[in-house]
Amino acid sequence: MPDVARKVFQPDRLPLAEAYTELLATEGVVRGLIGPREAPRLWDRHILNCAVLGELLPENATVADIGSGAGLPGLVLAIHRPDLRMTLIEPLLRRTTFLTEVVEQLGLDNVEVVRGRADLLHGKRTFEVVTSRAVAPLGRLLEWSMPLVAAPGALVAMKGSSITTEIEEVREVLDAFGCAEPTISTLGEGLLEETTLAVRVAWADPTKVGLTSVPAAVRRRQGASQGGKQKARTKRRKNT
Repeated sequence: MPDVARKVFQPDRLPLAEAYTELLATEGVVRGLIGPREAPRLWDRHILNCAVLGELLPENATVADIGSGAGLPGLVLAIHRPDLRMTLIEPLLRRTTFLTEVVEQLGLDNVEVVRGRADLLHGKRTFEVVTSRAVAPLGRLLEWSMPLVAAPGALVAMKGSSITTEIEEVREVLDAFGCAEPTISTLGEGLLEETTLAVRVAWADPTKVGLTSVPAAVRRRQGASQGGKQKARTKRRKNT
């Protein structure tokens, strides 16, 4: 554990961060959730980089982490910020099984694990913040995340150096959803060897947020996707 971890995590949360990192380096690798080459650099490239994302989250917020995978950044944020009420959304069973086991072993009573895709929760639940890390290009991320963002609230995603270009490429999507101008933050400067780049997207007018915040074109695409998958399942059943 690097010394900087003691500056990022509160003393009473540091043992939880250590325990989670150990689980990632062992069970996470065995189950194929973390690559073997990542194990030696978990603290620098994953744990600490995710923890500093908490700087952009308001106190006592409800947070959904979509595509949680092995819990990055969702579980790290839940450990770092016990005031947050975290929901981890992940479609793959082997990942949700791991997430549930970690939550139980570490006694994280501020975490809920939901197995499923983010778009299946559209119109059913909303959160003050929706986080993600390396899940999808910004356009698709907006389609999955913004219908889950309450008013007022925001998408807060960890992104790479191409984020400025991504923003310019999705102007139409931002306008269709009624989003405010995205803001980009560099987190962990002067503290971490590898800083974290994050984008925050809020609503331009929170008073107009509702189910209609899902643009019609997005709803049609989602409906077409669901219809295609249903037809595929029906065809498979007929062939068995």
